[in-house]
Amino acid sequence: MPLDIIGSGLGRTGTKSLQTALNMLGFGPCYHMIEVFQDQERKVPQWIDASKAVDSGEYADWDAVFDGYRSSVDYPGAAYWRELIAHYPQAKVIHTVRDPEAWFESTQATIFRPGGVALSAFVQGGQMADFFRAFIRGELIDHLHDHGFLVDYFRRHTEEVKAAIPSERLLIYEPGQGWEPLCDFLGVAAPPEAYPSENSRAEFIARRSAMEQEQA
Repeated sequence: MPLDIIGSGLGRTGTKSLQTALNMLGFGPCYHMIEVFQDQERKVPQWIDASKAVDSGEYADWDAVFDGYRSSVDYPGAAYWRELIAHYPQAKVIHTVRDPEAWFESTQATIFRPGGVALSAFVQGGQMADFFRAFIRGELIDHLHDHGFLVDYFRRHTEEVKAAIPSERLLIYEPGQGWEPLCDFLGVAAPPEAYPSENSRAEFIARRSAMEQEQA
């Protein structure tokens, strides 16, 4: 099944809540980073292979990566939004955003946290280091704690998405806007349930701590 929805927003922009929302609206299963950690043996090598293919200018088998999924949000897919919108030209694009300063603070406590799973993998090396390098790419990898760089990177990312994707294909979506803009964009009715709110900073830290203890 081809992807109908591509999420181009960076991690820590409400992507886990959006994953749940898309599943509720019938656009699931929706791929999210958490899917990788639930099936590392199969999915980690897929992303490493896809990264190598993109870097070498060869064909990346996106249909195999997203086999069984109807939508994708968050990393790792967000790092390959250009490749995905070209491979799935019929797909709509949802670009999640938030205040860049708040995003920076969130990344430092979660996905880019010193001693966290990503930075620990870089130190330890091996397959997981290759996996994180598959989507923490280019100049980003050398500036994970650089406030000025990251805030500018966040803003540039949004401007690049807006410049590359026709407005009728793109929704710029900010957490807190609720169902209305999302459902209008997708042409579906809003459900009676409240829009989901998941993966807060505290929830992220608690989940990662539990996983790290299991792996210790």
